[in-house]
Amino acid sequence: MKRLNLWYWIVTGLFAAFMLFSAIPNILNTKESVDFVATGLGYPKYMIPFLGWAKAFGVIAILIPQFRRLKEWAYAGLLFDLLGAVYSVASVNGIQPSLAVMILPISFLFISYYLWHKKIA
Repeated sequence: MKRLNLWYWIVTGLFAAFMLFSAIPNILNTKESVDFVATGLGYPKYMIPFLGWAKAFGVIAILIPQFRRLKEWAYAGLLFDLLGAVYSVASVNGIQPSLAVMILPISFLFISYYLWHKKIA
């Protein structure tokens, strides 16, 4: 059980860090974030901070041990965010080899979710 718990926190920590580091530029509405999301992908500028805060709150929800139902919703929301990002970039720029990088955070999400369910069972 200790090993399972250790792996859960390692994978979840890495996944949470990835999501938080992608949320901070959106929350701060940095030039790079605006250039990528609004100019590059064509989303309205008002969506950028919303997406950032949604990711940040999702990260907080998966890191808090209580609130099981909220954690389920957070995992789903973060998955939709990642899949939406992949779809958006592929729709605008076509399928590029650089999109393969997204396999890592999506895999961490699924592994974290699986380990969390094993941990609470």
